[in-house]
Amino acid sequence: MVSIFSLAQELPEDFVLIKDFVPSIAVEMRYCTNNNFTGRPIPGYESRQAVITIATASALKKVQKELNKLGLGLKIFDGYRPQKAVNYFMKWSNQPNDTVMKNKYYPNLKKETLFDLGYIALKSGHTRGSTVDVTLLYVSGPNKGKEVDMGSVWDLFGVRSGYAYEAISNSQKANRKLLRELMITHEFLPYDKEWWHFSLNNEPYPDTYFDFIVP
Repeated sequence: MVSIFSLAQELPEDFVLIKDFVPSIAVEMRYCTNNNFTGRPIPGYESRQAVITIATASALKKVQKELNKLGLGLKIFDGYRPQKAVNYFMKWSNQPNDTVMKNKYYPNLKKETLFDLGYIALKSGHTRGSTVDVTLLYVSGPNKGKEVDMGSVWDLFGVRSGYAYEAISNSQKANRKLLRELMITHEFLPYDKEWWHFSLNNEPYPDTYFDFIVP
């Protein structure tokens, strides 16, 4: 059996498995599964472990510490993303008849418009290793283990996922605000079209797009 430690040794310098660095963070790597906007596992995601730069992991650890005081924690849906996965997204967008997950992830949009509208990027910040998709999770109390209601599911392509979307409840707005403010406090930059998407300010590899496989 291969240990987590030996897996981490195979990563490039300055990258870590987030669970090694912050064990209490929940991880659900949807791109390893069928539960994503393509409806199938994505090339390059060979492991359900989340990888990120050490600088990003250090910042997330601070966010997690503050959330834990509130009975909350972070859940990560995506961290580092190999370039081959981005290339696959582009190939998928050019197959108009492949719409198996349209109702869940892009019900009001045509898939060929997702790049132009800024929901998928030809050069993704995830591929630089310092961008994360996160939500809030209850870590204590009667809702322990459940995701906090943010007003939309992760990776929903459309206006409802925008941070400033108005047609959601006050509690959903407050939940988005809490996540955003804590992430900004700890040196992350938000992406207004996706409430879950944050990139580390002063990221260590701003011009490098990696393509290593997550072991």
